Amino acid sequence: MQFGNALVSVLAVISVVYACGGDGHNHAPHKRASVPITRPNRPLEWGDLNIIHTTDSHGWLLGHQKTSSPEPNYIATLGEFASFVTHMKALAKEKDVDLLLVDSGDLHDGTGLSDGFPPGGVDAHDSNKFMLELPYDLMAIGNHELYIYNNTLDMYKNFAPKLDGRYLSSNVNITVPGKDGRAMSVPVGERYRKFKTQKGRQITALGVLYDFTGNDKNTTVQSPADMVKEPWFAEAIKDQPDVFLLTGHMPVSNDDWPVVHGAVRAVHPDTPIIILGGHTHIRDCNQPDGRSIALESGRYMETIGWLSAKLDKKGNTGNITFSRRYLDTNAVTYEYHTGTSSRTFDTSLGKSITQGLNKLAQTFDLGSLFGIAPQDYFLSRAPYPSNNSVLTLLAQEVLPVSLAINNSRSSIPNVILTNSGSLRFDLYSGNFTKNDQLTVSPFTDAFLYIPNVTAGVVNMVLPALNNAGANQRREYTERETELYRRGYVDMKYRAWLEDMAARTSEVEKRAAANLTLGYVTKDSCPGVGDDTSHAPLPFFSTPDFIGSTPPSVPDDTPIDLVFVDFIEDQLLGILNNVQTSKNYTVL
Repeated sequence: MQFGNALVSVLAVISVVYACGGDGHNHAPHKRASVPITRPNRPLEWGDLNIIHTTDSHGWLLGHQKTSSPEPNYIATLGEFASFVTHMKALAKEKDVDLLLVDSGDLHDGTGLSDGFPPGGVDAHDSNKFMLELPYDLMAIGNHELYIYNNTLDMYKNFAPKLDGRYLSSNVNITVPGKDGRAMSVPVGERYRKFKTQKGRQITALGVLYDFTGNDKNTTVQSPADMVKEPWFAEAIKDQPDVFLLTGHMPVSNDDWPVVHGAVRAVHPDTPIIILGGHTHIRDCNQPDGRSIALESGRYMETIGWLSAKLDKKGNTGNITFSRRYLDTNAVTYEYHTGTSSRTFDTSLGKSITQGLNKLAQTFDLGSLFGIAPQDYFLSRAPYPSNNSVLTLLAQEVLPVSLAINNSRSSIPNVILTNSGSLRFDLYSGNFTKNDQLTVSPFTDAFLYIPNVTAGVVNMVLPALNNAGANQRREYTERETELYRRGYVDMKYRAWLEDMAARTSEVEKRAAANLTLGYVTKDSCPGVGDDTSHAPLPFFSTPDFIGSTPPSVPDDTPIDLVFVDFIEDQLLGILNNVQTSKNYTVL
């Protein structure tokens, strides 16, 4: 089997399709949105212990800067978030209660601030410095901190030490040279942390990553099931604190938090347990029991999670009153909950962070203009194929053009296949900058090809990939599980959006006609979780795999089958199922 490959940053070629030939900058964030933003519908509920939660920020530190809905809901910068935290800390002091700030991982991979560094740099090294300016009580490692060893090493050497024990990697190690020169495997951060809050409450905290298998060499991830059997874990949970705070990059539903929760419960049947999860990019909440709660707070700095608990004394066994809220990240939300105005909201720290991020954006030339997008293109808000689908744009216009450039095989007919998850965000109308390129597709894919496959066979591959038959269903399901363990979560996020749109009745849609678009969350915790009322986003199912338009040639014509390396194993399995004349394997 013969392969050729070319490393291509897929969305860079949007400039080929819509190039305007000019250079310019359009990266400065909006201080206030230019379109109306809906205010929260009620004040937050405070308890004895309160937590502001972030997760899966992925470099979205200058806010969502496009004017198309729902982007203005999430316009706040990290600097404005820092101002919000400062004011909330002051309110907590006035109320004589505790307020913690916690993050559940994935600081890397997502925007130009994290990914736009010049050659020789390290992903998120510069943008992460601004995260360190916030008063985080705990931060946990995510899977995106582990795809590239140098990124993990940067977290180990330059990030974790500055948090002075507050960066947790309970089941994640990195291999580094020891003092004697021999390799040693050590935690990236700390396995656990025990500390007292401002009000003197004892907290035992862990930072757990889900059973991730896509990590780079010289990093290790232990499964949560094995982690809870470790002697250090038994030692960590031996003493009874006022609260166990289990933060980590693991979904609060349908994953291994029950394993960790159960291990703690076996020793401390009544101690309050708070779980702060992440990874699937959704808003979610459940209560494992009457004295526990598990919260997940979305993605891309679109959502700030709020959790409060009205604690009782040790020895009590009754249910605890918890409250949770999902806050849209904008100045309207922040000023409402802090009782400030546009004149009094910004703090010196917040302004300094925003100014620093803008300077970093200029240093990385993130405003460099590649072209103009004539309209919005959506991942799931438009059907595929359609003129409003960014997947259609990719498969039918971008890939055929980009892969024909400087290609000696451009005269040979081909079909190009990729997974729809290769695109990560909608493409909005207006200026298409370097930052937009890295936002819409932060991945650099290797394209492989198999020559001389007959067109009739090639044309069977894409339908088979998307509709595995009964004999292949089990293999397909196993592949989905494997992709999830390697870090692919788009199927979870899309399923959440689909459910959100499907459960909205026609009556509710009419009632929501005057609302702005946004998330409409239904979780397993009592009451309404969303801080602001919205109409749900439209949703259209999209295939897991997409392809270019097949060439108009007879079925027996030899053509090239081109595909991204991410789907190599699955594609070869399908190819060997739809034909038997040749067995294709990885070289």
